[in-house]
Amino acid sequence: MNVKSFEEINERIRKKKAVVGTAEEIIKIVDEKGPAQAAKEVDVVTTATFGPMCSSGAFLNFGHSEPPIRMAKIWLNDVSAYGGLAAVDTYIGATEPSEKKGLEYGGAHVIQDLIDGKKVRLRAWSYGTDCYPRTDIDTYIDKDSINEAYLYNPRNAYQNYAAATNTSDRTLYTYMGVLLPRVSNVTYSTSGELSPLLNDPYYRTIGLGTRIFLGGTQGYVAWHGTQHNPSRPRAENGTPLASAGTLAVVGNLKEMSSRFIRAATFEKYGVSMFVGIGIPIPVLDEEMLRFVSVRNRDLYTSVFDYSVPSRSRPALARVSYAELQSGSVKVNGRDVPTAPLSSLRVAREIAATLKGWIAEGDFELTRPVAPLPDKANVKGLEIVKGPEVVGGDAR
Repeated sequence: MNVKSFEEINERIRKKKAVVGTAEEIIKIVDEKGPAQAAKEVDVVTTATFGPMCSSGAFLNFGHSEPPIRMAKIWLNDVSAYGGLAAVDTYIGATEPSEKKGLEYGGAHVIQDLIDGKKVRLRAWSYGTDCYPRTDIDTYIDKDSINEAYLYNPRNAYQNYAAATNTSDRTLYTYMGVLLPRVSNVTYSTSGELSPLLNDPYYRTIGLGTRIFLGGTQGYVAWHGTQHNPSRPRAENGTPLASAGTLAVVGNLKEMSSRFIRAATFEKYGVSMFVGIGIPIPVLDEEMLRFVSVRNRDLYTSVFDYSVPSRSRPALARVSYAELQSGSVKVNGRDVPTAPLSSLRVAREIAATLKGWIAEGDFELTRPVAPLPDKANVKGLEIVKGPEVVGGDAR
């Protein structure tokens, strides 16, 4: 079996001799040359996704004022940010809504405004201390006036995701978009054969420290994402049949582009943020070649009934991404129109951009410093009766 190493591939990248293709292009190469020859010739396959990823946000450090303040309550364009860090550090979550504009503006919009170089109003309150005597501040910041601004997203790039529909008699407004009554539409949010973790189903090359495309610049996989669940049932090709692995990612917000980080408002649901992620996968051997040449027709997900508001909502159908991308799927024996929440066009742009960076020698691959977990530790929240309060004490 032909075997390559990260080091050998990086040497070819440095010499601008690496053969790079996107996850869509590799399918055509395999059809023309066969898997064995393709594995010998191709060094790197680029994957990508661009879709709403609610579990996202940014760490910011404002720098100290004179006199200094220890910020306890913080607002950025009237969006509440977390004040429980050091004096002038904060974390703003993408889905936090504005206290004045409600669900029409939120943390994701603040993040995009900063990326675009716009001025953002900073207000903060403090109880005041001897070392931080100032008790309030009202000023404007932008990405050039603050010390640090980096995106840190706790759960991105889901390895597959469920499709959604609605069997009830009323319209539902969800994070999967507007779901029309009586199974009148199906929405989905995965880029299929371009999707990063579907091309490395067992995390052979993607792990902690993997260098990635994030929001228009280089970023890294920082940890496994929250709700990482690799123990899902899998198809014969190794790909999961439901929501499985996730990634926590980090990158420099100051270098990002709002072409690939976009705020969004979902009607009657709230704010989310579209995140562009591209991950290069080295073709180490024929097994990796088989993984990265997976096709939409061989990737499946389930259509769930979102009118059942619980973890046990029923699956009404299992469909392939080829069917989803065709514009309709069969549910309960009839054709139902489909609509993507993620953008395949932008995902293709990301995969092509990353391909160009690698081909020009500007982006080397990193061997993970530690693997992603291959076992799940996902729990649901159980509702239990709280402790009795007696005389002001919790018992």
